Amino acid sequence: MKLLKRFLQGYTSVSLMLRIFIGLVVGALLGLLLPQWTGIGVMGRMFVSALKGIAPVLVAVLVMSSIAKAGKGLGPRFRTVISRYLLSTFIAALCAVVGSMLFPVTLELGGEAAEVESSAGSLADVFTNLLSSMVANPVAAIANANYIAILFWSIVLGVSLKTMASNATVNVVHDLSSVVTKVVKWVIQFAPFGIFGLVFATVSENGLSVFTTYGHLLLLLVGCMLANTFIFNPFISFLMLKKNPYPLLFTCLRESGLQAFFTRSSAANIPINMALCKKLGLDEEFYSVSIPLGATINMDGAAVTITVFALAVANTMGVDVSFGSALFLSIIATLGACGASGVAGGSLLLIPMACSFFGIGNDVAMQAVAIGFIIGVVQDSVETALNSSGDAFFTATAEYYDRRRRGETPKQ
Repeated sequence: MKLLKRFLQGYTSVSLMLRIFIGLVVGALLGLLLPQWTGIGVMGRMFVSALKGIAPVLVAVLVMSSIAKAGKGLGPRFRTVISRYLLSTFIAALCAVVGSMLFPVTLELGGEAAEVESSAGSLADVFTNLLSSMVANPVAAIANANYIAILFWSIVLGVSLKTMASNATVNVVHDLSSVVTKVVKWVIQFAPFGIFGLVFATVSENGLSVFTTYGHLLLLLVGCMLANTFIFNPFISFLMLKKNPYPLLFTCLRESGLQAFFTRSSAANIPINMALCKKLGLDEEFYSVSIPLGATINMDGAAVTITVFALAVANTMGVDVSFGSALFLSIIATLGACGASGVAGGSLLLIPMACSFFGIGNDVAMQAVAIGFIIGVVQDSVETALNSSGDAFFTATAEYYDRRRRGETPKQ
């Protein structure tokens, strides 16, 4: 027991980023040299499954607890941060539209041309599914990682606790959120083994061809995401704060984005973002709600992924896409991205929804999803880094803006 304790102390004393980097390198090397050792991939699947299992519970209890304990005067800041979350997600989708039209991509897909459906019906399906998902059974929502429903019911239950429950009950819920947060931190400590398994599985199955066969697609996806990270999001912050946003941006990327890049889960990165907000001196009552909220609706990277893949499939199938239709796709991608699962690969499962807007059938669209999982070791990592760092970035921007509006001097 003492030996295990000393091992864990030594293991955790090493920087998590260094441990993850070592796992990444060793996994890639073994994947190239010993691809027959397929059992190694189990560690990656276990890590992803652990994140998928705990992340919905984390979001539910955090939002519920934060709403129940929140004080007054949070309204203006919430309006600000929510509007910026949605605006940045829409701009990300627009950026993907422009990028896809300037640098069109085709995919290697099988099957015949899809049957054409009406775009109006597809849009109606989007809203219907969104509203239906929102009021789904809360227990089933947690089991199925339906984050829209989790967010909705957590807010409702949090408001109910705030207005009717005793302080003792609220404290129990708050303690539960702390316990679940601690469990997530434990899971993240084993990220190096998970990354090791994931990288091994990807490299052993696909070699390094993933970077050549789909190089054009990867460049377009990553390019759009980087444009949002380093150009559009800072510009939004600059318009609000009237000061250089890059020191705050680089802090968020360093403290949050790097770890999210490897864990590939916005929801699992919530404790890291909460710690960052505390380090930035933000109001806990505010960020304890805005950060879990951002993990659900601040999905710039997901909007880019959905839009780029949908337009790539349309281009491959010979579907004529006007700029107006692509612009409308941006709205659909924004709505869909808000419901993207906060775990690895969540945005890929929304590609068929976007493809249906162009009348492209599910069988063809799912082939694009399969390609997405192949390149996910890069695409999903960059996507999550953008999403999660953006949660902290816009939370800080909203609070600094509120302080500036009230005549206080924002500190960064």
